[in-house]
Amino acid sequence: MTDIFTEVAEDLRRERAKRLWDRYGWIATAVLLLVVAGTAAFQGWRWYQQRQAVAASDRYTSAVQTEATADPARGVPTLEALRREGPAGYALLARFQEAAARARAGDRDTAIALWQGIAADGSIGPVFRDLASVTAILHEIDIAEPSALAPRLAALDRPDGAFRFSARELQAALALRQGQTQQAMTILRRIAEAEDAPMALRERAAETLGALTTSTAGGN
Repeated sequence: MTDIFTEVAEDLRRERAKRLWDRYGWIATAVLLLVVAGTAAFQGWRWYQQRQAVAASDRYTSAVQTEATADPARGVPTLEALRREGPAGYALLARFQEAAARARAGDRDTAIALWQGIAADGSIGPVFRDLASVTAILHEIDIAEPSALAPRLAALDRPDGAFRFSARELQAALALRQGQTQQAMTILRRIAEAEDAPMALRERAAETLGALTTSTAGGN
């Protein structure tokens, strides 16, 4: 009798399972297909991204080498295309490199505009924006209105600013341009005595300060 009951129970379970599959089996099949399709799409997208990154790397390297070994302007078209169409990381590198290439080729206005564009781009990290801003100002220091440069330099000279000491060096240069030698010397002294300033900047500030001190003493 036990065997009969067992067989009946098994038949009932099989019948119940069949009815459930007939009713809901398509859902399981659809889910499985979606998982397979999603996995394939993800792998395909990763493969595509990797190919794009490799291609962008090759284009960037070629453009930089061309710019370094020949006329800087020759690398600009490739860098411009990469800036517009490349993956985010290489597009940002291309923006910086294109600006530098244009500056070396004598197109300072376009180079400055590119650096200023990076500095104003809120989708980019603050360190890169500050780097672009200080580089733009470096190329504007002798041509732009001091009243326009001063607030931009002040914005860079903040406690958490990665390029605050470079900004101070440019503040000293701007003061010298306006004939404010004592103010420039004060700024340079602060840089030279700042223990957290990069050594190269400290040494350059001390050297410039020494030259100004000698010049001022000789003038008196």
